[in-house]
Amino acid sequence: MSVAAYGGRLKSKKRRDRMMNILTIVVVLVFTILALFPIWWIFRTSLMTNAEIYKYPPSLLPQNWLFSNYEKTLEIFKFWKYLWNTMVIIVPSCLAGTFTATLCGYAFARLRFRGKTVIWALCVGSMLLPAMVTLIPLYIGWTRGLGIHDSYWPLILPYFCGGGAFNIFLIRQFIMSIPRELDQAATIDGAGYFRILFSIIMPAIRPAMIVVALFIFIGLWNDLLQQMIYINSSDKYTIALGLTNFRGQLKSDWSLTMAATCLSFAPGVIFYLIGQKYFVEGITLTGLKS
Repeated sequence: MSVAAYGGRLKSKKRRDRMMNILTIVVVLVFTILALFPIWWIFRTSLMTNAEIYKYPPSLLPQNWLFSNYEKTLEIFKFWKYLWNTMVIIVPSCLAGTFTATLCGYAFARLRFRGKTVIWALCVGSMLLPAMVTLIPLYIGWTRGLGIHDSYWPLILPYFCGGGAFNIFLIRQFIMSIPRELDQAATIDGAGYFRILFSIIMPAIRPAMIVVALFIFIGLWNDLLQQMIYINSSDKYTIALGLTNFRGQLKSDWSLTMAATCLSFAPGVIFYLIGQKYFVEGITLTGLKS
């Protein structure tokens, strides 16, 4: 092949690669706009008057940016009270769920004990069990069995028992990707199981632990059904319950309703943005070795 022909093929390949890169960027931008458009629509609605909201054809931008809607909303919507109540549930659940999921994942990944295969199969199989199937038995157990009514404990205590099958699976798969030689070297130096876990395993699986904490956070933040079942007093309402009740009170006042909605999902977005680096890293690396 002549030098001219090779140069022509190289230029053609570079042009083709450039076009594919441009096409990829365009597709990503389109899907990004489609994903962010509902959030923008909620935000622009929160800054409009109700008359402007119902105007046809609708506009993408408010005529007057009424940030005063948020002041009016905070006067009615007890956002800070609801946020505190939500954090009372989420903080201990995230800490306990992440720690116990790490303990269980470490046991399944590294330890040998009788019945390990069967227990692991049951743990993974429980992920196929719909949450609605266990909802009524759990409610009867908490209320009639333990006598716990109108309390946060039914929402918190389950995370002290492993943090959920999927979280255990996530941690276990991540630990399986860590070479066993590190454990063996620590064992030779006299380290026990817990020393290996706290000194070697946990620093190495920090991204996975952050992913588990984010999953628990998101799950509890959006869990309207169980919060509605176990919480009855208005002074114990969480963000999800408070927003639902607020929307029912205002009915057709969509500007204040959307302002309350923006306030409600803002903390979740902030927490995700803080941990997104570890979230992506944990999802990417988890499951490389089974």
